[in-house]
Amino acid sequence: MDIREELPTDTESIHAVHAMSFPTTTEANLVEALREAGHLSISLACCDQDLLVGHVAFSPVTVNETAVGLGLGPIAVLPQYRRRGIAEKLIRAGFEASNRLGHKFIVVLGDPSYYRRLGFKAASNWGLEDEYGGGSAFQAIELQDRAIPSSGGSVQYAREFSVAANDGAA
Repeated sequence: MDIREELPTDTESIHAVHAMSFPTTTEANLVEALREAGHLSISLACCDQDLLVGHVAFSPVTVNETAVGLGLGPIAVLPQYRRRGIAEKLIRAGFEASNRLGHKFIVVLGDPSYYRRLGFKAASNWGLEDEYGGGSAFQAIELQDRAIPSSGGSVQYAREFSVAANDGAA
């Protein structure tokens, strides 16, 4: 398995991986909208030889319209390739890319038991709130100490997420 940056020729395969991983095409369409808007800060693909089997997107988020970090997601792995650690490898590669690019924190809306093992903690620990009412599913990780503003605040995702939320994405 090889993890690499998205290539221009990957867009259809990335769409297909997300469409096959979720009940609707909302997440697949979200990735396309982020790409078209120039909001795919990091887009990594996992390939098994010539077959694209997984994808993760990271896009910009702001806290109180000032501090800039990244939002993790969507992430998808083809059903027949699940339970092989591909999602975790994609996320960890995303952490490395985030560090290289100077991003200091990442937020995610997802299963706390899964993301905790990757180092995420409840975003409320920093006084962060998300615009989607994610509660305990809204989590954060600092890639550098004190990267998240000590005052906490409201995290805003790229506007494409609002459109996806209205279409039913979680």
